[in-house]
Amino acid sequence: MKILVTGAKGFIGKNLVAELRNRGYNEIYEFDRETDKNLLDEYTKKCDFVYHLAGVNRPKNEEEFMKGNFGFTSELLELLKKHNNKAPILITSSIQAERDNPYGRSKKAGEDLIFKYGKENNVKVFVYRLPNVFGKWSRPNYNSAIATFCYNISRDLPIKVNDPTVELTLVYIDDVVNEFIRALNNTENRKGNFCKVPVEHKKKLGEIVELIYSFKKSREDKTIPDMSDSFIKKLYSTYLSFLPEDQFSYELKMNIDNRGSFTEFIKTIDRGQVSVNISKPGIVKGNHWHHTKNEKFLVVSGKGVIRFRKIDSDEVIEYYVSGDKLEVIDIPPGYTHNIENLGDTDMVTIMWANEPFDPENPDTYYLEV
Repeated sequence: MKILVTGAKGFIGKNLVAELRNRGYNEIYEFDRETDKNLLDEYTKKCDFVYHLAGVNRPKNEEEFMKGNFGFTSELLELLKKHNNKAPILITSSIQAERDNPYGRSKKAGEDLIFKYGKENNVKVFVYRLPNVFGKWSRPNYNSAIATFCYNISRDLPIKVNDPTVELTLVYIDDVVNEFIRALNNTENRKGNFCKVPVEHKKKLGEIVELIYSFKKSREDKTIPDMSDSFIKKLYSTYLSFLPEDQFSYELKMNIDNRGSFTEFIKTIDRGQVSVNISKPGIVKGNHWHHTKNEKFLVVSGKGVIRFRKIDSDEVIEYYVSGDKLEVIDIPPGYTHNIENLGDTDMVTIMWANEPFDPENPDTYYLEV
């Protein structure tokens, strides 16, 4: 299938083209404002499906709205008619098309043109009135407020929020792309004459800003946002895509002594804490037990032994562990336990606990194994 994508270098176009290629669509005609206009004649002659994503969001003057959102659509349709190409065509409109402003009027004009074209030429058309779209590769100060917030907050730049109580209707770029590919396969979601992305999120502006600031702070407190919330998961991915390229990394505080080191890596309220423990040769760590707290140990380098003893028993249980054979050891409550490095190199252990460490209630009691 030969697919024409106008606006191919834009936010939605770039994501769509990348996913089309992921799914094995290799004959993609990418057309953008820098593309030689003469190529559009060739593309409209050969294509089997059209994604018309090109448009104008923030022109220097209002006249460009109609020129970019209606005028170019007219050119595209005339070329398709010239070649008698009845390829289905998908166009991105906006919920602004319902409003009487220059941008909305230009989008509505484009919609009307496409509907008329489809009816007169017996061509299937897909018109998506998109709400606010967010995700990777969006442009700050152009595509969406979320792009601007993510860009500025990740760089300690100020942001402006006029009314935090305003509710936004949002769709995530991956959900948009998945729906557009469903349209390609004639399994689109429709509501009346229009098509729609089925997964929407309604969030207040103030809540979004608060979340993005919490993402920035999460590096300091080593937390991970609630990934069970689909919106938070998508917003966090979007935020990370705006990190300055020289700030992908961040340091962790290593608690170092003569025995080795212990470093907290990740903390979550509902999924516990992950830490990295390094033990020097011959060193024994632990010798304590817990009432409710439980852990999992995974030695990834070196070799050693993990010992257990039920606090009311004399029997010692031993599990020999090694980075040569990855094996998770559960640390049940009620057993005092320790871990000893039996090798001649540092032993590295990934340790998970079912709750973040709370110095006010450590639930940790010293007792030799």
